[in-house]
Amino acid sequence: MDKIQFSPSLMTMNLDKFKEEISFLNSKVDSFHIDVMDGHYVKNLSLSPWFIQEVRKVSHLPLSAHLMVDKPDYWVDQLIDINCEWICMHIEVLNGIAFRLIDQIHEAGLKAGVVLNPETPIDVIYPVIDKVDKITIMTVDPGFAGQKFITNALQKIVDLKELRHMHDYHYLIEMDGSSNRQNFKKIAAAGPDIYIVGRSGLFGLSESIETSWNLMTKDFQEMTGLSLQ
Repeated sequence: MDKIQFSPSLMTMNLDKFKEEISFLNSKVDSFHIDVMDGHYVKNLSLSPWFIQEVRKVSHLPLSAHLMVDKPDYWVDQLIDINCEWICMHIEVLNGIAFRLIDQIHEAGLKAGVVLNPETPIDVIYPVIDKVDKITIMTVDPGFAGQKFITNALQKIVDLKELRHMHDYHYLIEMDGSSNRQNFKKIAAAGPDIYIVGRSGLFGLSESIETSWNLMTKDFQEMTGLSLQ
């Protein structure tokens, strides 16, 4: 089995411990997940390309930008300018611009992903499925942390794994939303490649990031029976 990957959602970290938490996680996780919200696609504002540049000062890991925005082309240009390794866009706003933006990201030497809301079926991404490097399945509605887990969204992970095997596609499968002790067993049964962990699964477990990490890994192994080595 391929190594299980974790990508902490920095929107949910303790920003007053920015350097401490990222410095600790640098040796533990595989990437950092950074939500970029414009206040329009979702009714919230969050992190920005400037924040990504700040993370770069203290981390060597790949950074994955999740664009919850109405106009992804505007943000893609900015993220290419700062060389963000992964640029992930909601398929719901890509009609008419998906191929152009994916090609633009690839031409810059970066990786392109698409994100599906819980109610969005996977057939919507079939036109670009052979071009993307990552597919993120939302198991909560986008825009706010701490929402109720939507179990039936996990079937899309199962279906995407089958499609990848059948057609030799190269994308990674990522899940985003309430990845924590309560849901680890269900998520692991579906089998994503990357788990995004936020406040309920990691940052909110303790005031200490080291203690939080140890609790999260203990929870994951107890609930799934899987090793993280």
